[in-house]
Amino acid sequence: MKKIIMDIKMVISDVDGVWTDGSFYKGTDGFEFKKFSVFDGVGMAMARAADLKVALISGRYSDATKFRAEELKIEDVYNGQLNKIPAYEELKKKYQLSDSEIAYLGDDLIDIPVMNLVGCPIAVSNAIQKVKEIAIYTTKIAGGEGAFRDAIDWIISEKGIKEIVLKKMQDRILSLKND
Repeated sequence: MKKIIMDIKMVISDVDGVWTDGSFYKGTDGFEFKKFSVFDGVGMAMARAADLKVALISGRYSDATKFRAEELKIEDVYNGQLNKIPAYEELKKKYQLSDSEIAYLGDDLIDIPVMNLVGCPIAVSNAIQKVKEIAIYTTKIAGGEGAFRDAIDWIISEKGIKEIVLKKMQDRILSLKND
């Protein structure tokens, strides 16, 4: 397992059911709300400090997903991708990565085709059983409650770089000026 994790250079994640609890609120005007956890935002900062690339591939198109990704400066966002394989292949080509260098975090049937390809498939704790059976790690935290951060924390711990990452983050925080 350690060898698998050491090779990871990119984490790709589903959105609904992973970054959110799978719920969305839609008004009669079509405006949509989703709840995102601040813990996953910290997970994104941890991924950056660990030099891990992050991409999102969502089965549903959502402006809320697009906005959250922009807020977190996630460059690679594939919104509304029911078949996630073309986006996955595009990311592999763009970053010249092999399957073994990619982790994927999912929760439902739509995620299984990509999870079967990556070196490190990860399930959220509230994922369907079929997804958990494919995963080499299942988060302790449910989707929408910080599952992405849990996955990043596990990856950097397994890589043996957690203390380095936390130090980088602390140094970054201390360098910020309050306005």
